[in-house]
Amino acid sequence: MSRAPFLVALCLAASTAVAVRPAFSAESPFEPGLMRLAEVLGSLHFLRNLCGEKGDQWRGEMEKLLDSENPDPERRARFIASFNRGYRSFGGTYTQCTASATEAISRYMKEGETLSRDIASRYGN
Repeated sequence: MSRAPFLVALCLAASTAVAVRPAFSAESPFEPGLMRLAEVLGSLHFLRNLCGEKGDQWRGEMEKLLDSENPDPERRARFIASFNRGYRSFGGTYTQCTASATEAISRYMKEGETLSRDIASRYGN
């Protein structure tokens, strides 16, 4: 999965671009994209580990997103719930790495890249 460093860089760019702005309410236009990005990171954390990747790279990316956003407790809970929803969404479907799981990884990597790029370009400086 050679695009992982690119996705990581885009996640950081998106979160940094948004983080330099003043605090916004939960109704901010970029909020749904950030919550979806958290869910994608949770899905990747489950699927990549299922398919042989060892470690907490995707959880780490989620922690970086939280650090850069510095959300209030309620918003932080929503971020974590989104990540966990993404993680759990595949737990009942996949117990081993399959071609379908590998395809899901590919789709989520692309979606994460797109979300990160869109958030950074629309709401960054």
